[in-house]
Amino acid sequence: MSTIGFIGLGNMGAHMARNLIKAGHSLKVFDLNEEAVRYVAQSGATAAETAADAATNVEYLVTMLPVGANVRSVFIDAGVIAAASSGTVMIDSSTIDIETARAMHEAAKEAGFPFLDAPVSGGVMGAEAGTLTFMCGGDAATFAKARPILEGMGKNIVLCGGAGQGQVTKICNNMVAGINMLAVAEAFVMGEALGVDRKTLYNVLSTSTANSFLLENVNPMPGVLPNSSSTNGFKPGFAAKLMLKDLRLSQMASQTAGTATPLGAAATAAYSMLISQGDGDLDMTAIIKLIKPDIS
Repeated sequence: MSTIGFIGLGNMGAHMARNLIKAGHSLKVFDLNEEAVRYVAQSGATAAETAADAATNVEYLVTMLPVGANVRSVFIDAGVIAAASSGTVMIDSSTIDIETARAMHEAAKEAGFPFLDAPVSGGVMGAEAGTLTFMCGGDAATFAKARPILEGMGKNIVLCGGAGQGQVTKICNNMVAGINMLAVAEAFVMGEALGVDRKTLYNVLSTSTANSFLLENVNPMPGVLPNSSSTNGFKPGFAAKLMLKDLRLSQMASQTAGTATPLGAAATAAYSMLISQGDGDLDMTAIIKLIKPDIS
């Protein structure tokens, strides 16, 4: 088993760290939220005093942070790269902009460290169950070294290409998810307004060409699925404000690529409106409230 430093113990990171402990690894963890550190320490992790401390004397370093600026701050300003021991494999599972991901690859390479950008899909439920998908960018040798660690947190581990290609893949995934969630919400509100029961709609759409993972597993219509966030007061599994962050990343990526993403732009605008009305901390399924504010 391996020694691992883990920085970023939010809704996803805390469960990911706990799963690594369950897999038998020895963890040293850090987060600005002391309560989050205590939560993971209860499972057997050692609390690090600083981010740099978490990166010292470990074989692997995993980061799970909100945005690219946080990743730059941790690796550069907080001295993580400078403090890391020789040979430490660095794995960033944050969902961030492609430019920052590639810059972190370069900074790590210049300091002599293997680096992998490895954003995830699967939400809080996937993080808790250890069934996440990891979309990895980096060289094959680093991917092979990191794979046993990633397997402690996920079930689908994919090398998508070189530096930054994990982020490219994740951004494409979440753009589709944002578009799909908006489309499902529109269809269910329209169908019910025209007299079709919401559960009847679900039974038909989930067995027809309209079916999707989101429709079938995290449906935005309250009362359709008992475990969906929409049925439970839109309690966040994946917050709407995080979906907006990822959709904005998709629009930045489309400009870089020079490709048209009209549906991605529409979803970005819709989630921006949802957040502007104060619903950013609700689950992404709350996009249905933009279409029917009094939904229940």
